Amino acid sequence: MISAAGGVDSEAKDAGLEALRAQLKSMEPLQCLQWALNRFGSGFAMTTSFGIQSSVLLHMLSRLSGGEAVPVIWVDTGYLPAETYRYAETLCARLGTRLVVSQSAMSPARMEALHGRLWETNREEDLDLYLRLRKVEPLEEALNGLKVSCWASGVRRGQTELRKTMTVLDPIRDRLSLRPLLGWTKRDVFYYMQEHDLPQHPLFDQGYSTVGDWHSSAPDSLESEGRGTRFGGQRQECGIHVPGVMGDGI
Repeated sequence: MISAAGGVDSEAKDAGLEALRAQLKSMEPLQCLQWALNRFGSGFAMTTSFGIQSSVLLHMLSRLSGGEAVPVIWVDTGYLPAETYRYAETLCARLGTRLVVSQSAMSPARMEALHGRLWETNREEDLDLYLRLRKVEPLEEALNGLKVSCWASGVRRGQTELRKTMTVLDPIRDRLSLRPLLGWTKRDVFYYMQEHDLPQHPLFDQGYSTVGDWHSSAPDSLESEGRGTRFGGQRQECGIHVPGVMGDGI
């Protein structure tokens, strides 16, 4: 089975994990979050990007019994748009989020001095390095520091090809990743935000349906939309949700 303190063991990789997936399948997103909090306790956390749809899962967490104690990890790459930083302040103040900000040990200025502007070279290995330094390693450091066994995110199946293959509960780098909103559509997100009067990300009105770093995000166009706008279409995934050891398969 799955330990609340020690990650995923061999049994959880087969029958035990399938049993948990079957249990979660009939649950609504809010119930999935409560299940994880009840099961993993202090070993449960959530991640957020403070992107276009981030308010939904953060709002759900604020409704949980004991949800105020759950750490919400925000990987700040140092390259986020000013609008995202302000949006984060707005949501945290409203929802009482227990925010944990994680950043790379290497500052943006130092990275650029040593490696250049890695997102501009069009070299896959440079993009891999950028995403490892600025996204994956900071997240892993935060998860390790908080002793997290299971973390929830707001990924949805319709966002990328990889996410179409995901289940509600998958092992990621020896932890469990819970996806309560995996089956939701853009319409589901819109109506939830409308029902609960949640504020939109400021860049939504400028045509953005997804927002990451300022240099790798763009509004939707006739040529591309959604996560297809990331890094000029070169990469849809930042590595955080990709199975495998840290730094591989990003």
